[in-house]
Amino acid sequence: MSHRIKVLVADDSAFMRRALATILESEQDIHVVATARNGEEAVAKTLALRPDVVTMDVAMPVVDGLEAVRRIAAQAHVPVIMVSAHTRAGADATFTALELGAVDFIAKPDAAYENIDSVARDLVEKVRGCAGRAQVVVSGEAPAKSRVKPKSRPRASTYECVAIGASTGGPVALSQVIPALPASFPATVLIVQHMPVGFTDALARRLDALAHVRVREGRDGAALEPGVATVMPAGKQLALERRRGGVALRLVEDGESLHVPSVDVLVSEVAKAYGAAAIGVILTGMGHDGAAGLRTLKARGGYVIGQDESTCVVYGMPRAAALAGVVDRVAPLSEISEILCGLCAT
Repeated sequence: MSHRIKVLVADDSAFMRRALATILESEQDIHVVATARNGEEAVAKTLALRPDVVTMDVAMPVVDGLEAVRRIAAQAHVPVIMVSAHTRAGADATFTALELGAVDFIAKPDAAYENIDSVARDLVEKVRGCAGRAQVVVSGEAPAKSRVKPKSRPRASTYECVAIGASTGGPVALSQVIPALPASFPATVLIVQHMPVGFTDALARRLDALAHVRVREGRDGAALEPGVATVMPAGKQLALERRRGGVALRLVEDGESLHVPSVDVLVSEVAKAYGAAAIGVILTGMGHDGAAGLRTLKARGGYVIGQDESTCVVYGMPRAAALAGVVDRVAPLSEISEILCGLCAT
């Protein structure tokens, strides 16, 4: 057999350590090399064993998960996936962990383990996607709140909507792009970030605290406004509805799609509602969600920006879009907000 992915599982609950280890060991290409009961053990075993991936609880004794992530990011450069509680405090701690160097997170199974199959799929997919990936250092600090100087407009269109899709590494990437947009940004911004139910509101609140533009979680029937960024709520698919004087957001059920919400659906809906007045942005993430929707956007005259490989945590979604031939401009994360301002002539 080819190289098995080596995983270290860190959690203060013996039951949770066994549960996660059992999920991972059921896959032929994954091997749990060790477990840790606290953050101090997690750091020591990571340095000694050099696993390919670490899964990390947040609340642990001796040294908590946040400090353990900081130390691993500084000393070992091993990808860390957080195992996060479905609480407001858990979500806030998770985003702090991502800013400290964790690459992704999964939702901790609920008390009744009714969601264990979903958690298992998510965990295995993310371990495989992060294994062997060199850590990308992207500062979690908000950019200085100063006006971004515009560049010349590359085409004559007036852009009214920016659709942004992201997955693994997306929360930190968004914390670089959205706060760098000025309060006068003239387009509405729609965001799909792959994450479990219960975390998108925390993401919206966190971005809103950093940004000049307003950031909110999407609500059914809400009118889209210039200078407002809307994070699509996890667990709902979106549709856009043209009304007299504007466009409204509709949230719909979808029990069949792999990603809910989906970047493909977001960009396709934006393409139908805004046509050539739309910009698509595809950020870091595993898989290929977004490529098909961006093809629709391009067919209707829209403009597409793709994050470059060097600044992606996982160069999956931007790569798929680039291979599909739908990306007009590839750029490092640090330049994307400036490009958007130039396109929208702010």
